[in-house]
Amino acid sequence: MFFFALAVDLTAITVLSYVLYFRRHGRRDLVLAYVALNVGIFAVVSMLTQQEVGLAVGFGLFGVLSILRLRSDLISQGEIGYYFVAIALGLVNAVAAPTPWLMVGLNALLLSALYLAGHPKLLARTQRRIMTLDVVHEDPVALRQDLEGRLRGRVRHVDVTEVDYVRDLMVVDVRFQEPKLTQVPGPSAERRQPMPAWWGDR
Repeated sequence: MFFFALAVDLTAITVLSYVLYFRRHGRRDLVLAYVALNVGIFAVVSMLTQQEVGLAVGFGLFGVLSILRLRSDLISQGEIGYYFVAIALGLVNAVAAPTPWLMVGLNALLLSALYLAGHPKLLARTQRRIMTLDVVHEDPVALRQDLEGRLRGRVRHVDVTEVDYVRDLMVVDVRFQEPKLTQVPGPSAERRQPMPAWWGDR
Protein backbone atom coordinates (compact mmCIF):
# COMPACT_ATOMS: atom_id res chain seq x y z
CA MET A 1 0.00 0.00 0.00
CA PHE A 2 2.92 2.34 0.63
CA PHE A 3 4.03 2.44 -3.00
CA PHE A 4 0.48 2.89 -4.23
CA ALA A 5 0.01 5.79 -1.79
CA LEU A 6 3.35 7.25 -2.92
CA ALA A 7 2.27 7.04 -6.58
CA VAL A 8 -1.04 8.74 -5.78
CA ASP A 9 0.73 11.46 -3.80
CA LEU A 10 3.27 12.17 -6.55
CA THR A 11 0.49 12.31 -9.15
CA ALA A 12 -1.57 14.65 -6.98
CA ILE A 13 1.28 17.05 -6.21
CA THR A 14 2.24 17.11 -9.91
CA VAL A 15 -1.30 18.10 -10.82
CA LEU A 16 -1.34 20.75 -8.08
CA SER A 17 2.09 22.27 -8.67
CA TYR A 18 2.27 22.19 -12.46
CA VAL A 19 -1.22 21.85 -13.95
CA LEU A 20 -3.09 24.02 -11.45
CA TYR A 21 -0.42 26.41 -10.17
CA PHE A 22 2.42 26.88 -12.66
CA ARG A 23 0.26 27.07 -15.78
CA ARG A 24 -1.86 29.78 -14.14
CA HIS A 25 0.75 31.76 -12.22
CA GLY A 26 4.10 30.86 -13.82
CA ARG A 27 6.24 30.99 -10.68
CA ARG A 28 8.83 28.21 -10.85
CA ASP A 29 10.34 28.57 -7.37
CA LEU A 30 7.04 27.80 -5.65
CA VAL A 31 6.62 24.66 -7.75
CA LEU A 32 9.77 23.31 -6.10
CA ALA A 33 8.55 24.48 -2.68
CA TYR A 34 5.17 22.75 -3.03
CA VAL A 35 6.70 19.47 -4.27
CA ALA A 36 9.41 19.40 -1.59
CA LEU A 37 6.93 20.24 1.17
CA ASN A 38 4.42 17.62 0.05
CA VAL A 39 6.93 14.80 -0.38
CA GLY A 40 8.61 15.67 2.93
CA ILE A 41 5.29 15.60 4.79
CA PHE A 42 4.35 12.31 3.15
CA ALA A 43 7.67 10.68 4.08
CA VAL A 44 7.66 11.85 7.70
CA VAL A 45 4.02 10.96 8.39
CA SER A 46 4.42 7.56 6.70
CA MET A 47 7.35 6.81 8.98
CA LEU A 48 5.41 7.93 12.06
CA THR A 49 2.40 5.77 11.21
CA GLN A 50 4.55 2.68 10.55
CA GLN A 51 6.42 3.16 13.83
CA GLU A 52 3.07 3.37 15.65
CA VAL A 53 3.75 6.88 16.88
CA GLY A 54 0.57 8.71 17.78
CA LEU A 55 -1.12 10.58 14.95
CA ALA A 56 -1.13 13.60 17.23
CA VAL A 57 2.56 13.97 16.37
CA GLY A 58 1.75 14.12 12.67
CA PHE A 59 -1.02 16.64 13.13
CA GLY A 60 1.24 18.62 15.44
CA LEU A 61 3.74 18.73 12.57
CA PHE A 62 0.93 19.98 10.32
CA GLY A 63 0.17 22.73 12.86
CA VAL A 64 3.81 23.80 13.08
CA LEU A 65 4.19 23.97 9.31
CA SER A 66 0.92 25.83 8.91
CA ILE A 67 2.23 28.83 10.88
CA LEU A 68 5.57 29.09 9.06
CA ARG A 69 6.21 32.25 7.10
CA LEU A 70 8.76 32.43 4.31
CA ARG A 71 10.72 35.51 5.31
CA SER A 72 12.86 35.59 2.17
CA ASP A 73 9.98 36.39 -0.18
CA LEU A 74 6.34 37.39 -0.09
CA ILE A 75 3.59 35.07 -1.25
CA SER A 76 0.00 36.00 -1.93
CA GLN A 77 -3.05 34.68 -0.12
CA GLY A 78 -3.89 32.55 -3.16
CA GLU A 79 -0.44 30.95 -3.10
CA ILE A 80 -0.91 30.21 0.60
CA GLY A 81 -3.99 28.21 -0.41
CA TYR A 82 -1.85 26.02 -2.66
CA TYR A 83 0.63 25.74 0.21
CA PHE A 84 -2.01 24.34 2.60
CA VAL A 85 -3.38 21.89 0.03
CA ALA A 86 0.14 20.60 -0.65
CA ILE A 87 0.48 19.88 3.09
CA ALA A 88 -2.98 18.30 3.26
CA LEU A 89 -2.24 16.00 0.32
CA GLY A 90 0.91 14.70 1.98
CA LEU A 91 -0.95 14.03 5.22
CA VAL A 92 -3.98 12.43 3.59
CA ASN A 93 -1.96 10.10 1.36
CA ALA A 94 0.25 8.98 4.24
CA VAL A 95 -2.50 8.46 6.83
CA ALA A 96 -5.19 7.01 4.52
CA ALA A 97 -2.86 4.57 2.72
CA PRO A 98 -4.64 1.47 4.16
CA THR A 99 -7.94 2.66 2.62
CA PRO A 100 -7.13 3.37 -1.06
CA TRP A 101 -10.63 4.46 -2.15
CA LEU A 102 -10.88 6.99 0.66
CA MET A 103 -7.40 8.27 -0.16
CA VAL A 104 -8.17 8.68 -3.88
CA GLY A 105 -11.50 10.33 -3.09
CA LEU A 106 -9.92 12.87 -0.74
CA ASN A 107 -7.25 13.67 -3.32
CA ALA A 108 -9.92 14.26 -5.95
CA LEU A 109 -11.88 16.43 -3.51
CA LEU A 110 -8.91 18.63 -2.61
CA LEU A 111 -7.73 19.08 -6.21
CA SER A 112 -11.24 19.72 -7.53
CA ALA A 113 -11.92 22.33 -4.87
CA LEU A 114 -8.62 24.06 -5.64
CA TYR A 115 -9.30 23.96 -9.39
CA LEU A 116 -12.76 25.50 -9.05
CA ALA A 117 -11.88 28.08 -6.40
CA GLY A 118 -8.80 29.26 -8.28
CA HIS A 119 -10.25 29.28 -11.78
CA PRO A 120 -9.39 32.52 -13.62
CA LYS A 121 -12.99 32.96 -14.82
CA LEU A 122 -14.43 32.80 -11.31
CA LEU A 123 -15.19 36.40 -10.22
CA ALA A 124 -12.68 37.59 -12.83
CA ARG A 125 -13.94 41.18 -12.81
CA THR A 126 -13.61 41.59 -9.03
CA GLN A 127 -10.24 43.16 -8.22
CA ARG A 128 -8.32 44.54 -5.23
CA ARG A 129 -5.92 47.49 -5.15
CA ILE A 130 -3.85 49.22 -2.50
CA MET A 131 -3.85 52.86 -3.60
CA THR A 132 -2.07 55.98 -2.36
CA LEU A 133 -4.11 59.10 -3.13
CA ASP A 134 -2.60 62.58 -3.31
CA VAL A 135 -5.66 64.04 -1.56
CA VAL A 136 -7.41 63.46 1.76
CA HIS A 137 -11.16 62.89 1.47
CA GLU A 138 -13.17 63.53 4.61
CA ASP A 139 -16.44 62.58 2.92
CA PRO A 140 -16.81 58.80 2.20
CA VAL A 141 -19.06 59.54 -0.77
CA ALA A 142 -16.45 61.84 -2.33
CA LEU A 143 -13.79 59.20 -1.68
CA ARG A 144 -15.84 56.52 -3.42
CA GLN A 145 -16.56 58.79 -6.40
CA ASP A 146 -12.87 59.68 -6.73
CA LEU A 147 -11.87 56.00 -6.66
CA GLU A 148 -14.49 55.02 -9.22
CA GLY A 149 -13.23 57.77 -11.52
CA ARG A 150 -9.64 56.59 -11.20
CA LEU A 151 -10.38 52.86 -11.45
CA ARG A 152 -13.18 53.19 -14.02
CA GLY A 153 -15.16 50.56 -12.13
CA ARG A 154 -17.76 50.12 -9.41
CA VAL A 155 -16.25 50.30 -5.92
CA ARG A 156 -17.67 47.62 -3.64
CA HIS A 157 -15.67 48.21 -0.45
CA VAL A 158 -13.08 50.70 0.81
CA ASP A 159 -10.84 50.52 3.87
CA VAL A 160 -8.78 53.60 4.76
CA THR A 161 -5.50 52.26 6.15
CA GLU A 162 -3.51 55.50 6.51
CA VAL A 163 -4.17 59.24 6.49
CA ASP A 164 -1.29 61.75 6.41
CA TYR A 165 -2.39 65.37 6.75
CA VAL A 166 1.20 66.66 6.62
CA ARG A 167 1.87 65.26 3.15
CA ASP A 168 -1.82 65.43 2.19
CA LEU A 169 -2.23 61.79 1.18
CA MET A 170 -4.18 58.72 2.17
CA VAL A 171 -3.73 54.98 1.60
CA VAL A 172 -6.81 52.91 0.87
CA ASP A 173 -7.55 49.24 0.31
CA VAL A 174 -10.14 49.07 -2.48
CA ARG A 175 -12.28 46.16 -3.69
CA PHE A 176 -13.93 47.03 -7.00
CA GLN A 177 -15.59 45.50 -10.03
CA GLU A 178 -14.16 46.18 -13.46
CA PRO A 179 -16.57 47.21 -16.22
CA LYS A 180 -17.46 44.81 -19.00
CA LEU A 181 -15.28 45.21 -22.06
CA THR A 182 -17.10 46.40 -25.14
CA GLN A 183 -15.91 44.94 -28.41
CA VAL A 184 -14.89 47.61 -30.90
CA PRO A 185 -15.09 46.58 -34.56
CA GLY A 186 -11.70 46.58 -36.21
CA PRO A 187 -10.65 47.41 -39.75
CA SER A 188 -11.33 43.83 -40.88
CA ALA A 189 -14.97 44.18 -39.81
CA GLU A 190 -15.29 47.41 -41.74
CA ARG A 191 -14.03 45.73 -44.90
CA ARG A 192 -16.70 43.04 -44.61
CA GLN A 193 -19.62 45.42 -45.22
CA PRO A 194 -22.54 43.94 -47.20
CA MET A 195 -22.57 44.71 -50.91
CA PRO A 196 -25.21 47.17 -52.17
CA ALA A 197 -28.26 45.70 -53.88
CA TRP A 198 -27.33 47.06 -57.28
CA TRP A 199 -23.95 45.29 -57.23
CA GLY A 200 -25.55 41.91 -57.89
CA ASP A 201 -27.03 43.15 -61.24
CA ARG A 202 -23.60 43.78 -62.69
